[in-house]
Amino acid sequence: MITLYRLLDFVFWLLNLSILLRVLFAWINPDPYNVLVRLVYDVTEPILSPLRRYIPLVAGIDITPLVALVILELLHRVLIALIF
Repeated sequence: MITLYRLLDFVFWLLNLSILLRVLFAWINPDPYNVLVRLVYDVTEPILSPLRRYIPLVAGIDITPLVALVILELLHRVLIALIF
């Protein structure tokens, strides 16, 4: 059971890190063909894209990464509570 907990915790940590890197990449505008940049975009786009359809820009700022982080944290807590 501890192994499952650690696996879930690690997966959610990686997702959170990926979203934070995506925000950082939006500020520094790296080479879009870089392997790390492509990986981060490929991992986060399935999470952020559906949210963008429902969440409008706020004063010209995309807040979907923040909403995604909150949703991921809630999902993480619910899964941990259900499993343990």
